[in-house]
Amino acid sequence: MKLRAAILQMRSVNREYENNIKTIIRNMSEAKLNNADILLLPECFITGYDLTIDNDSAVTESDLAPLCKKAKELNIGLVATALTKGKTKPQNAAFVIGKDGKILMKYSKVHTCDFADEKRLEPGTEFKVCDFDGVKIGIMICYDREYPESARILMLKGAEIILVPNDCVSMRPRLQALSTRAYENMCGAAMANPNGKNAGSSCAYSPVCWDNNDECVDNTLLLADAETEGLFYADFDMDAIRAYREREMMGNTFRKISAYSKLLDGKIESPFIREGQ
Repeated sequence: MKLRAAILQMRSVNREYENNIKTIIRNMSEAKLNNADILLLPECFITGYDLTIDNDSAVTESDLAPLCKKAKELNIGLVATALTKGKTKPQNAAFVIGKDGKILMKYSKVHTCDFADEKRLEPGTEFKVCDFDGVKIGIMICYDREYPESARILMLKGAEIILVPNDCVSMRPRLQALSTRAYENMCGAAMANPNGKNAGSSCAYSPVCWDNNDECVDNTLLLADAETEGLFYADFDMDAIRAYREREMMGNTFRKISAYSKLLDGKIESPFIREGQ
């Protein structure tokens, strides 16, 4: 069994919801022609990463109807991203849409960038996993990726593949970290980032880091350049990944959780004290 992810490296236009949805539909069609199972978008693609949006202007599930219809028509999945309506403030969210056009999951970004303009947003409160066409998929959004706990929790909830809508620059250390998240959790990982100077670098990593003879293998499935706009593809061999997860010693194998209590201690001390915590 294989999962082919189409990864869109493109910047959408702020506030042009209808045009951005048309762009998504066009890329869904192209991805389907290239035998993709699911299309992954960068962060906040429908709305644009425009943090001046108020809650009433944010996207709701009903706004996704054209995308759900196209997913069913093409028999392709989609990770649709937008600033969405929250309880009192917008949320930075991703919807996983199945090949049947049904919304399988809404995930709202837990680690909002509260040191910057995302402090205007309402953070999510949990990490989620859903079953997509027989594969357990988890979502992290951009800054979530900076915290190893995000991927760890998704693995503990059963994720086999972690998809990452993203919008940031200075990608080199972030690519290294995402490869490590794949390795240490024995989960595949893929990230979509808008193209641009010092940006782009959309990528995908397999968790398989050595073969049956204990020889190291390159786990990079995809690494785009910074400025090329368009679709890129990553093929996850789920049979090989599942066999690897059955035999290797990362993930949730020999963890000593009795030593981890400090992870749930919310106290912040120097040198990590920041304004607005």
